[in-house]
Amino acid sequence: MDATHRDIRTIDDVLHLLDGLFSPGADRWTEDGAAWWDGFYADRDRPVPFFVARPDENLLTYLDRGLLPAGGKALDLGCGPGRNALHLASAGFDVTAVDLSPTAIAWAEERARDAGAEHIRFVCGDAFTAVLDGPYDLVYDSGCFHHLPPHRRISYLALLDRVLAPGGHFALTTFAAGEGGMGSELPDADFYRKGRLEGGLAYTDTSLRALFGDGTDPDLTEIELRRMRAQSPDSPAFGESFLWTALFRRR
Repeated sequence: MDATHRDIRTIDDVLHLLDGLFSPGADRWTEDGAAWWDGFYADRDRPVPFFVARPDENLLTYLDRGLLPAGGKALDLGCGPGRNALHLASAGFDVTAVDLSPTAIAWAEERARDAGAEHIRFVCGDAFTAVLDGPYDLVYDSGCFHHLPPHRRISYLALLDRVLAPGGHFALTTFAAGEGGMGSELPDADFYRKGRLEGGLAYTDTSLRALFGDGTDPDLTEIELRRMRAQSPDSPAFGESFLWTALFRRR
């Protein structure tokens, strides 16, 4: 290959160039990342908090308090073993759930069969390029966003703009800064210098509001932004206090 070949012409070209600055598997949403997540999900007995078949506590409260519509179309981004997708389906949503990992999708499909929820549409692949049957009344993300490299926030916002219906809701659960290593608080530029994401990016409430709040594109209005409430082992919900939970509504 010609070392002087210049092929950067579009924003997508720039994004792919930046993807390549990370070591294989470090950017855990690419094809290399899919292999990493397959290994992560291979042992179902690992003591991983979100392996439990329980929905997020904030999702339960949104539904109980009437903050989300009673049904509609929902997209679960980074669904993992499907715990939130199954609850959304049980609440009357028509659910599409997407994840990079074939192992995670297989586990989620197994749970769906056991629950009699085989109408959930599971998609294995990159949400930025997958064929998704939007628009969606709800886009739900529990733990996907904080594994994206900084430049892919551009892709993420473009995805929301494309698939979230007018008046639709966007719900996010992500690493909170100040929690002793549950997410990296390095400046964005340092991830590129290191070539890895340090296990995931931590966010402050201020940074989340700047990314998704009023005046952003898509134009989202904050409904609630708070720490997730920790749950006991016998709770019907999943909850860890090192996470932010946020709910926004598109104008």
